[in-house]
Amino acid sequence: MAYWLFKEEPEHYSFDDLLREGQTCWDGVSNALAQKNLAQVRKGDRIFYYHTGTEKAIVGIMEAVSDAYHPAGESKLYVVDVRPGKKFARPVTLAEIKALPQCAAWELVRLPRLSVMPVPDSIWKLILQLAQKSGHEK
Repeated sequence: MAYWLFKEEPEHYSFDDLLREGQTCWDGVSNALAQKNLAQVRKGDRIFYYHTGTEKAIVGIMEAVSDAYHPAGESKLYVVDVRPGKKFARPVTLAEIKALPQCAAWELVRLPRLSVMPVPDSIWKLILQLAQKSGHEK
């Protein structure tokens, strides 16, 4: 199992929208590096859901329910089906993440426009610990 972070504008599609729908096809990713990352997603992988815009925070966890695939009629872009996991009671903000020296080399900090990125195991655990220590996770 691998860990990922996907970004989305909450005004476009929020974690609450995913909770309501129960599952969605994650599409609309066109950046070459983001597509390269998305192509590696496999069923069962865990994904942080990050709200962009003014919120700039990890708001919950999703699970990939399919391997990455090309949708019908599309031979270049990948998509993946996801379902919601846990929602954080209080988001883990980008400012909190940037304050952690262990996260300095992570793409979330270094490549702020990248919308799909891997999350190293150590950072995944660190974010979950931060959420638990702060009473974030429902």
